[in-house]
Formats: sequence, structure tokens, C-alpha cells
Amino acid sequence: MIRLLLLISCLLSVNAWAVDPFEDFHEYGQLSDEEIHKIHQGELLYGDTEFGFIVSRGNTNSTSLKFKGNLYQDLEKWRNQFKIDSLYKRDRNDTTGNDEVSANRIFLSAQGNYKVGEKNASFFIYGDYEEDEFSGLDFKSTLAAGYGNRLYQGVKNQVDFDIGPGLYRSVAEDDAELEEDEDETKTGYLLRLALQWERTVSTRTRFNQDLSIEQSLSGLNSRLKSETSLISQVMGSVSLKFAYLYRYNSKPEDDKLKFDSELSATLVYSF
Repeated sequence: MIRLLLLISCLLSVNAWAVDPFEDFHEYGQLSDEEIHKIHQGELLYGDTEFGFIVSRGNTNSTSLKFKGNLYQDLEKWRNQFKIDSLYKRDRNDTTGNDEVSANRIFLSAQGNYKVGEKNASFFIYGDYEEDEFSGLDFKSTLAAGYGNRLYQGVKNQVDFDIGPGLYRSVAEDDAELEEDEDETKTGYLLRLALQWERTVSTRTRFNQDLSIEQSLSGLNSRLKSETSLISQVMGSVSLKFAYLYRYNSKPEDDKLKFDSELSATLVYSF
């Protein structure tokens, strides 16, 4: 009886996997960004969302929540991109026995690219806003505009870039120790450079490298943000993403470190 059940189970498994669930991903992986956007042209929104949730109990007591969204619009003259990236974490303080927030960050950005006659060329306007409870700032924001195009196009690789001048503004947290003549608000000029590299690794897996550099032209802080990720389809519209995020600030507030990093594994849903 047990052998019969095992035989039936094997037959069902073979039939279930007779059609390769990754074959559509292979076709998708061979499409260029231009072809992918053309498929979705005219749609209100399309893109992907990520979600990660970890609860640890026992020797380590912590709760971590990560949510990220990457949404697009592709209109006749404009291609728009909207991003949200949030992280929340609570850890148990062994001394007091209370749960304390150890990370609380939200980042929002929007970019509009106005298409010009040349293939893949555009003029862009970009803006972002970030609140990080443990950065020493109330908030910081950037506004930039410039030119974008494709730097390299290969069989499996493509590299796009944006470059242009912009403005940076930050507001420090209220601090009684600030001198009377010391301004909590800082505003300055910057040069923004962004690079996006996408590589098709296999029929199931893609590699992405996103890099943005904001070089201050006013003697304020310069910033670098890099995300290296590997995305592999699990089934249908669901993928597993492993990512390493590195952030650098040349002049951090108070006694903060100049850099921080984040290693994550999240589920990605594309629509």
C-alpha cells in the first residue's frame, strides 16, 4: 500500500512539472527594457513589490519588517518611476527588558523621463525624501534634473545612466546644544550621477546593480547609495531576491558612522 502511494505521488509530481514554470521568465529575461516598457505602455502602473518579515524569540528577541516598491508608468512622452523603501526593527533591551526601536527609516523617490528623438535618450527630473530616526536629521531631500541615456547594450547586459545638477536640503533634529548662530537647515548644490546595470544570468535569474552618487558642490555632505541584488523566479510572478545595500555619507550628523549596510532576502511580486 505504501509503495502504491509513493508511485502515485511520483506520477503526479512528474505531470505537475511537465511544463517548465520558468519558460516565460526565459522569454522575459531576453527582452530589453524598451520592449518590456512597450508591453506595458499605457497602463496606469506596473512594477514589483518586496516584503520581508523576521521575528526572533529566545536568546535573541527582535522583530524586523522591510517593504519596498518599484512602480512605473509608461506614457507617450513620459516614463515615470516611483520608489518606496522602508525598514523597521525592534530589539529587546537586556538591561531594561523592554522592546526598543533600533531602526526606523522610510525613503520615497520619483523620477520622470521625458523621451526625446534619439533611442533611449531622455531628459529627467528627480526628487527624493528620506526620514531616518537614527540619522540625526529630521529629514533630507534632493531635487535634480539632467540627461539620461543607455551607456551599453549587449546580448545579456545593459547599462543606463542619468547625470545632472541638483539641490540638497536637510533639517537637523531639535537640539538644545546647538549654538544660536548655528542653522538647523542646510541647503546646497550637488551633481547627481545614477547608473543601472542589469544582466541576465540564466533563464531563471537576473543580476541588478543600482548606484547613485550625489557629489556636493557647496562643501556639504556627499552621498553614495549602492544596491547589488540577485533575483531568481520561484514560480509565476513571485521571485526571491537577495540584496546588499551600502550607504555612505561623507559628513554624518553627530557621532554617526559614515556608512551603513544592509543584507536582505525578500519575496518579490511583479505585476
